[in-house]
Amino acid sequence: MILIADSGATKTDWAIIHNIDEIRTAQTIGFNPYFIKSEGILEELEKNLYPFLDNSKVNAVHFYGAGCSTPKNCDIVSSALEDFFRNADIQVEHDLLGSARALCGHKEGIACILGTGSNSCYYDGKEIKENVSSMGFVLADEGSGAYMGKQLVRDYFLEEMPANIRDKFENKYHLTLETTLDAVYNKPRPNRFLASFAYFLSENIHEPYITELIKNAFNNFLRFQVMKYSRYKDLSLNAVGSIAIQFKKLLKEVAEEKGIKTGKILQTPMDGLVCYHLYPMDP
Repeated sequence: MILIADSGATKTDWAIIHNIDEIRTAQTIGFNPYFIKSEGILEELEKNLYPFLDNSKVNAVHFYGAGCSTPKNCDIVSSALEDFFRNADIQVEHDLLGSARALCGHKEGIACILGTGSNSCYYDGKEIKENVSSMGFVLADEGSGAYMGKQLVRDYFLEEMPANIRDKFENKYHLTLETTLDAVYNKPRPNRFLASFAYFLSENIHEPYITELIKNAFNNFLRFQVMKYSRYKDLSLNAVGSIAIQFKKLLKEVAEEKGIKTGKILQTPMDGLVCYHLYPMDP
């Protein structure tokens, strides 16, 4: 039995593969090692994954997780997985590699994550060979939900929105400066707070102000991340994540304006990861 995990800050999606014709799914909380330790991961596995499988029969686990970008963080996750799956070969990798394998399979390309945060890489068909530093939502994360939400909230409080958009925003959220600053500077996971406003963008995408905000965010993402790769015009740009799929049309439009070809755009990487691990070469 093979397990594949796609883990973010909020949830972990599991594919439980008995054989090519028998694949089941399960879900647990997210295992980002910046926010949870080995003991917490093991407790969650025992409570919410154990009912779906016999862990003694699992012989391989391919775990792709947010925050698994350093040996120390990978060890936090692998330690818990090794305790739970005692007969399995455990592989813990960064979620960006998971996205690259899901999007590009065994072929080279540029792979991007556009969700709450953003990231990108040049992938050679096996491994990540180039990666522009991801500096998080405070310093970067261009094109992400947090980045767009930050622009939206800033424009609201600085009265840079058109009046009709401002009225809609005010009636929907009833924000005050005090509660907003508290959410951003004092409460946990401010990036998720800011990214939550992507729903408003999606609901009002027909408005010129909203369209321009989204396009500007994607322009900056391409400029500061994708266009740093020397072969960005030769390879296809592939993206996974809620923002990529919600605003797919605008992403393609902005990429085309810069002479960048687009390839796959997916909501989640799981189907692509299953395909990658079941087939040694692209089918």
